Order: sequence, then C-alpha cells, then structure tokens
Amino acid sequence: MRNHKAQFITLEGVEGAGKSTQKDALCQLLDANGIPYIETREPGGTPYAEEIRALLLNSSGEIPQAKTELLLMFAARAQHFETKILPALEQDIWVVCDRFTDATYAYQGGGRGLPRVWIQTLEKLVQGERIPDVTLFFDVPVEVGLARAGERGNLDRIESEDIEFFERVRRMYQQIAAHDSERVITLDATVDALRLTEEMMNQLTGRWGLTCRPG
Repeated sequence: MRNHKAQFITLEGVEGAGKSTQKDALCQLLDANGIPYIETREPGGTPYAEEIRALLLNSSGEIPQAKTELLLMFAARAQHFETKILPALEQDIWVVCDRFTDATYAYQGGGRGLPRVWIQTLEKLVQGERIPDVTLFFDVPVEVGLARAGERGNLDRIESEDIEFFERVRRMYQQIAAHDSERVITLDATVDALRLTEEMMNQLTGRWGLTCRPG
C-alpha cells in the first residue's frame, strides 16, 4: 500500500554516520510494502559515473583543485541523473540514493569554501527543478563519525581530510536541514543502530502511509 508517486530518497551525513546500515533498513521497509525501487550512490551510480568517482576519490597522484572537484562531481551527477535516476522515477520506481546534491553543498561548499552560487548554477543545469522528495540526514559529531570511519580502514582522499574540514561539512548539512526541514529529516545518529532504525521507520511510515514493517 502507498499513497505517493515514486519517491526520490537520499541519505546524507558525514563519514561514519551509519548511512549504509540505515539504507539497508530502508530498503527492507520498501520490500515489506511491495514498493519497486533501485539503490544507487553518488558520486557514481553508472559505469561512466563510477569512473569519475575513481578519479575524485583517488588518494595518489595529482590532487584536483577544488573547482575541478566540483565540476567532476556534477559531471558524474549529470550522467547518473539522466541515465538512471530520472528513467526510474518516470517508470514509477522509487530511488534510494546514498548522497546527492546536498553533499556537494556540504563538502564542496562548506568543506572547500566554494561559492554557493556556483553550486546553484550547476544544480540548475543538471537537475532543472528536480530535487529529492525526502532526504534523511544522519547527524553525528565529527569526532564520533571519524572514529567509526577509521575502523573501516582504507580511507579515500576526501575521507582523509582534517577534522576542521568535516566540522564545516557538518555545519553546512545542519544549515540545509534547518532551512528545508519539510524535505530533510534530521536523525540523531549517535544512538545505536536499532534505535536509529526505529526512529527512521517512525518518520517514514507516517509520511508515506505505509502499514507494513520488515520482519
């Protein structure tokens, strides 16, 4: 049962916020309600965009300038959006995406300090007026998130930035969530994974009119 057209759902947060675990729980919720969906991620999501992702996250060799990084992010997004996200939504298939343009505002805008107007211009070019229907922002103190991420090892170029960078990223995410609280659901990601899943379920089942839960 569902009362909505296909939803474009994004998950956001700094490193170590627990997005991957909660994305799996979200997909189980959609499965339980018989909702067709695809899972994807950014940067990446298509073979061509994944090649750009590899360039962006490579920690060896030449380091891209901040402006180059921004343009590459939107190059990957343009390919991903046009060839995977939009076609799915047009076929009434829901989309669950690990990061999207909010991440660019947070990382390249907040973290790198690039002008917001640059990001807005590229967003308009690539997406037109289409933005996510629901964004789940998993908020966690930077120290906690980085400690969790460090346990995974093998950090990529962006994950290896200093703590001040991630503090700026988190502040930008919080600003986005405060400014667009109808779209962005802020979740306290310091709690254990089961409590976080329960809070996410409570938020989403009511919003979408879903009656079934996983398990």
